[in-house]
Amino acid sequence: MSDDGLLVLGVDPGLADTGYGAVRRLNGRLAMITCGTLKTPANLSEPQRLRILAEQMRALMAELHPQAAAFEELFFSRNVRTAMAVGQARGVALLSAVEAGADVHEYTPNQVKLSVTGYGAATKGQMLKMVQSLLATRELPRSDDAIDALAIAICHHHSGRLRTVLSRAPTGHRA
Repeated sequence: MSDDGLLVLGVDPGLADTGYGAVRRLNGRLAMITCGTLKTPANLSEPQRLRILAEQMRALMAELHPQAAAFEELFFSRNVRTAMAVGQARGVALLSAVEAGADVHEYTPNQVKLSVTGYGAATKGQMLKMVQSLLATRELPRSDDAIDALAIAICHHHSGRLRTVLSRAPTGHRA
């Protein structure tokens, strides 16, 4: 497929914890390159935490040089304060990816779940098992944020394969 070798950085942004997961397709198989969680100290002000997150994201982008960065689309929370903090962290992460030259893509939570498990209402446990299976690894972090980020990267790889297949379809058969 055309995305062989493509390095995708999945990002699950948050002010306290931002999960990341880098996935590359190698010889037709998905491989986890790295994953983890970027943390900001709770005792600092929001602007200071956003600055730290920006520095961490820039360093991560410089280290990995991903061709694409994939984010989950922001959902609206009942807690406005939390939603604002996540939105600000997401903006910092998006800007860092764009500044690094990565092609940025966004997916809804249902798209990610459907792509990874085949079921749009999958549980965290189902997602974990499928991420392990698709990446052929038992060694995943305990961080839900990092696992979510890996799932987002996997979703982007799957979406790229679908786009490639559709682009090769005869004109009368395209969706």
